[in-house]
Amino acid sequence: MFDETGATIAEERSATKAPLTDEDVRALLATAERVVIARGRSRRDLGPGETELDALKGPTGKYRAPIVLAGTTLLVGFNAEALAEL
Repeated sequence: MFDETGATIAEERSATKAPLTDEDVRALLATAERVVIARGRSRRDLGPGETELDALKGPTGKYRAPIVLAGTTLLVGFNAEALAEL
């Protein structure tokens, strides 16, 4: 999907080989002005101050993938519509 948009990927990280830590995610939240949490077809838009780390995790306790920081918007989880908006 990123190839189709011509997006430039600054950093790619394997969720299984090098999972994000709580500290990593807090650093991402500190740079974001808007957080979009995607779960399948549903999505929630929040401010970074309203976002709890547990809301960004899936049923296994790991952070949802992908996590995309585009400008000041942090997208957590997959939702094609939300990705297209970035």
